[in-house]
Amino acid sequence: MSRPSPFPAYQQNSRPARASNSRTSLGAVDFLNAHDKMASLLPTVARMAALQKDCAAILPELFKACEVLLFESDQLVLSVPSAALAAKLKQTLPRLRESLLKRGWQVSSIRLKVQVGQVAVKTKQEKRIALSGNAVGALDELEKSLERNPHNDGLRAALQAMIRRHRRDQPA
Repeated sequence: MSRPSPFPAYQQNSRPARASNSRTSLGAVDFLNAHDKMASLLPTVARMAALQKDCAAILPELFKACEVLLFESDQLVLSVPSAALAAKLKQTLPRLRESLLKRGWQVSSIRLKVQVGQVAVKTKQEKRIALSGNAVGALDELEKSLERNPHNDGLRAALQAMIRRHRRDQPA
């Protein structure tokens, strides 16, 4: 009797699909494909990525900072950045396991591993403040009125850079 594949999102006899929008991932895939020993890692990487994607789809809010560490012998090990998130996630593990089973993953148990060093990095959006033409003019006057000496060189350079940047951003 044939046992169903524990990796439904990955076809066993094919290479993983290549991302056409990322030169970095293409370069990594090409590098791995060029070496026999490294190419053998691609199926495992594809399975782990598919499992990560399915977990994130099932628990989108809780799984943002979590990662799949290991999936072996029907046991799933997840990396969690804090004990607080682990406690929240632990309450949803039965639902996660059931949903993964419905998606074809053969998961008998799920373990959580708290890895404190793995803090979720939030990307900061750069604040761009638009200055009016009068404000840019006032900065220009200030820069020109400063005495030319070594003590003011840094301030003058910063003012010149700010004036150039804001003049470039202003509509003509």
